[in-house]
Amino acid sequence: MHKPGYRLALFATLLTVVVVLLGAYTRLTHAGLGCPDWPGCYGFLGVPMSEHKQAIAEARFPEAPVEVAKGWYEMIHRYFAGALGLVILAIAIQAFRRREEPAQPLKLPLVILALVILQGAFGMWTVTLQLWPQVVTAHLLGGFATLSLLTLLTLRLSGRFAPLQLPGRLRALAAACLLLVIGQIVLGGWVSSNYAAVACVDLPTCHGEWWPAMDFGKGFHLTQHIGPNYLGGQLDSDARTAIHMSHRLGALLVTLALLALAWQLRGAKLPRLAGLLLLALALQVCLGISNVVFHLPLLVAVAHNAGGAALLLTMVLINYRLRAVSAVTRDAFDRVGTRAVIASRALLPAGK
Repeated sequence: MHKPGYRLALFATLLTVVVVLLGAYTRLTHAGLGCPDWPGCYGFLGVPMSEHKQAIAEARFPEAPVEVAKGWYEMIHRYFAGALGLVILAIAIQAFRRREEPAQPLKLPLVILALVILQGAFGMWTVTLQLWPQVVTAHLLGGFATLSLLTLLTLRLSGRFAPLQLPGRLRALAAACLLLVIGQIVLGGWVSSNYAAVACVDLPTCHGEWWPAMDFGKGFHLTQHIGPNYLGGQLDSDARTAIHMSHRLGALLVTLALLALAWQLRGAKLPRLAGLLLLALALQVCLGISNVVFHLPLLVAVAHNAGGAALLLTMVLINYRLRAVSAVTRDAFDRVGTRAVIASRALLPAGK
């Protein structure tokens, strides 16, 4: 049976998916600075629509003319993110009130609350530091981390998916694959924040070469100056090519590792988990290729972000199912099993 708080955690997880996709849409439509201030927009609670309000807005921010569409992209993302923050606060309060109940998670909801507060700060810094790539990437990763932890909380409150007692080497492989997927998402965020998605427009080569000119030093220079407006990026072609090619090579490594994991899952008689992993992987690979072939169409690019989230959550589910069973948990399972046997025998006719 579901534990108390399950439905709210599930709602928060689904809402986080919406927030992550809205963030991707905002970033990909170059609307990250659609409102040059935070948390309002040109000093208003919403995007200034009337001529009078727009005149006031442009007087306040003469370097940032009002673009209504981009302003609404940014503000809608903020509204949904704010709603998510309130839902997570409610989850944390409920968890604290029920902290004495058995098997009620408390630390995880509090960690998620702290993370979403930090996410709010990153949202502010994204604007005030004018899309500084380090902050934009951290903000994206924070969204994925929030989604992953809420998914984990939902799984724990679901009352389902008991841990599978399988060899430790399979758990180690699944954990390594999870880290690889996280690393690939980091690279994807760095590609996006540095506008390197179209640095290579051909496949499987780049600029017609297997190993084009690349500048990894500039591409992964993490101490870029704070101050310039990074909308559109500041790096030269060779630096962006290095970022793009790193993401491609990472995708190849992740694909091989996940194929090996899927093979091991099938060997462990877990075809559903293996099939789910292969489906998420195939979808993400196809979307990544489509981004290059069709030159980053907006819907495909947003879907690629969704595919990354789906692949990450699949890995969270797999690692949750393969988690090690502690001695305390094993004893609890044994007691439940013993009670079930006794109860079933009590229901049998005499002499059976």
